[in-house]
Amino acid sequence: MKISVLRSHEKALLSLLCLALFLCSTSLLQAQVVSNDKFKQEDKFRQLEEALPTPNEFRTASGAPGGKYWQQEVDYEIDVELDDKLQKIIGTEKVTYTNKSPDKLNYLWMQLDTNILSFDSDAHLTDTSSHLGKVGYKTMQQLMAKETFDGRMKISAVRDERGDPLPFQIIKTMMRIDLNGSLSSGQSMTFSVDWSYLINDSQSRPARTGYEYFEEDKNFLYEIAHWYPRMAAYTDNTGWQHKQFLGRGEFTLEFGSFLVKITAPADHVVAATGELQNPKKVLTETQRERLEQAKTAKKPMFIITPEEAKKNEASRSKEKKTWVFMAPFVRDFAFASSRKFIWDAQGHELKGKEKPVMAMSYYPNEGEPLWSRYSTHAIIHTLDVFSKYTFPYPYPVAISVNGPVGGMEYPMICFNGPRPEKDGTYSKRTKYGLISVIIHEVGHNYFPMIVNSDERQWTWMDEGITTFLQFLTEQEWEPDYPSRRGEPRDIVGYMKGDYQVPIMTNSESILQFGNNAYAKPATALNVLRETVLGRELFDYAFKEYSRRWMFKRPTPADFFRTMEDASGVDLDWFWRGWFYTTDHTDLAVENVRQYLLETGDPYVDKVRRKKEREEEPESLSDIRNKSLPKRTDNFPELKDFYNEFDDLDVTDADRKKFEDQLKALKADEKKLLETQKYFYLIDLKNQGGLVMPVILKLTFDDDSSEMLRIPAEIWRLNNKSISKLILTEKPLKSLTLDPHRETADTQLSNNEFPRTISKSYFQLEKSKKSKNEMQKLQEEKKKAAGKADPKPESKKKE
Repeated sequence: MKISVLRSHEKALLSLLCLALFLCSTSLLQAQVVSNDKFKQEDKFRQLEEALPTPNEFRTASGAPGGKYWQQEVDYEIDVELDDKLQKIIGTEKVTYTNKSPDKLNYLWMQLDTNILSFDSDAHLTDTSSHLGKVGYKTMQQLMAKETFDGRMKISAVRDERGDPLPFQIIKTMMRIDLNGSLSSGQSMTFSVDWSYLINDSQSRPARTGYEYFEEDKNFLYEIAHWYPRMAAYTDNTGWQHKQFLGRGEFTLEFGSFLVKITAPADHVVAATGELQNPKKVLTETQRERLEQAKTAKKPMFIITPEEAKKNEASRSKEKKTWVFMAPFVRDFAFASSRKFIWDAQGHELKGKEKPVMAMSYYPNEGEPLWSRYSTHAIIHTLDVFSKYTFPYPYPVAISVNGPVGGMEYPMICFNGPRPEKDGTYSKRTKYGLISVIIHEVGHNYFPMIVNSDERQWTWMDEGITTFLQFLTEQEWEPDYPSRRGEPRDIVGYMKGDYQVPIMTNSESILQFGNNAYAKPATALNVLRETVLGRELFDYAFKEYSRRWMFKRPTPADFFRTMEDASGVDLDWFWRGWFYTTDHTDLAVENVRQYLLETGDPYVDKVRRKKEREEEPESLSDIRNKSLPKRTDNFPELKDFYNEFDDLDVTDADRKKFEDQLKALKADEKKLLETQKYFYLIDLKNQGGLVMPVILKLTFDDDSSEMLRIPAEIWRLNNKSISKLILTEKPLKSLTLDPHRETADTQLSNNEFPRTISKSYFQLEKSKKSKNEMQKLQEEKKKAAGKADPKPESKKKE
């Protein structure tokens, strides 16, 4: 029965039924969470099993791939032309899809990522703004381009292996291809797609791909990515990953081989994923000779010099060349093309790899002298350090390209933006910005290009892990490298803020993207390595994770479980706190109480107590009352035994009692009475909610010190307040919590006992009175009069 024909009372009954079903389902969900009505605290050490997916034959409880793990395979043969006049891509591709899943597929999904650049894309339509005040011309240009530029893919044909049309439907940034029949487990099929699209101008329509136009020499530099219809991933844990591309959640792709033929103007130089297959047809003899020399060079050498690139800028060939590249077992393909490229290279012997890796950089003269000095060195350094902590870099080339894209990664090639000023000078920020972005983007070859996580869902699994390794790599570049992310102290401001969500949040729903997806997970892994596990245990477990999931598709659960499995340490409390909550670290020393063991000997204990009593400060009343006349002075007979008695005087009874006690003690019990240790009861509070290890620096009266490191499990029975008893040989002078700032503690003022006075500085400056509008107008008139009536030149002396 349709709702529209129901009578009013029937509608009311139906509404009540729906409400009851909703409440019932809500109760069932709540029943899965263990409630605690007596001890009003959350269990910070509760295991994550109820939050993680159940292990199965594809993914084991240890975090390793299961015995029946599978993933799809996709092989591409692509012919593409770069139209330098129209700034357009025209391509055709043959795709061979192998269904290695146990499932039967009735349709396939492809990603059309450039559709995000259409004026009616979800990314544009759902973009939000705050207010418009002063708007720059560049910003205005970009706003207008979003309304007019159409960069969507034009799909002209989809055909099966026989050339017959396959029905397809485009849903925004995704395309479904309906199969004639079904594709069973173990079967393969081949189909083709023809397409074209307009390349975006990175100045007016910035993206992860695009072109840069150089007004001075009328040239274009292209960095081309997301340029072909790509197979969406089909996995054991999500099925088809066809969540729409909104800009942040990047890409989830399948591994396969690529044979790509790129046709470009004959005077262009092309850099791409994979190895060049036809160097004799596209490179000069000199360039080929230099490439051969570069394989064994001790430092980067030019394949195309700055002077040669400058000369090439002036050319305008009407001919075309086709560059052929092959890349086996990669998940994506990108390329760059321009007649402006300088090209340098160096072969690098990598430990654990048979053949050297060709590290290469492509950049225009606008990148000099910064790029020739640092880019290829940064590539090689990245390969060394990342390989040390994970696995030997498996690919034959690693490329860094300078162009309009600030920083973006693809297999074997990445795009990086920093350049010097036009006069060749550069700031410290630009220098280290270039080195860091190259380390980061080259490092992405490991995560997610090889350890193939789902970027569309979990940004932290590639950006956070890569940022962590970037930090380790930067610290091996030079002493005191100015890393932006990784040190716990650098995340404090974000951690204590309110505008944030847990790390375990979908990419498109993240607030403060850089802090959440890059900085916080990188810091968490650094804390895990330095403070929780220690370097040896962490490095072993992290390498195990990296090698287990090489060329496979891990999930967060696989990472969490592997790190615990290989380290032998329960880390559920750590993942729960750092990744599933927005708690922050704020541990505080509330109080420190000293205890000393009494000897039982009245000649020792009572003498000590009498001395302590004498050292107690007099009250103000006692001081002022001393001069007052006392009644007992006028009537001495009022004094009795108690006026002379001191309960801290040693009596015969005290002495005899002590002697009797000693007789009743065994030898080892008597020895305990001689204990000279100091007992301190330290009261700690967890004010930020995040349970962390307690790291204490104990400073003694003689200014010596020692470190005490207590595991986080000290909070397991009470995660809000605890008291810890410690014994020392010497008296304590002070105590400092987290002295090396290794836990991202957000409030240092409560980390010391006794409290110290905080220091800061202020400046004096004279107040400045701004000029009113009349004064400004008068100044302008004076300047104008001075220009109109210049002072006459002084007469020459005769």
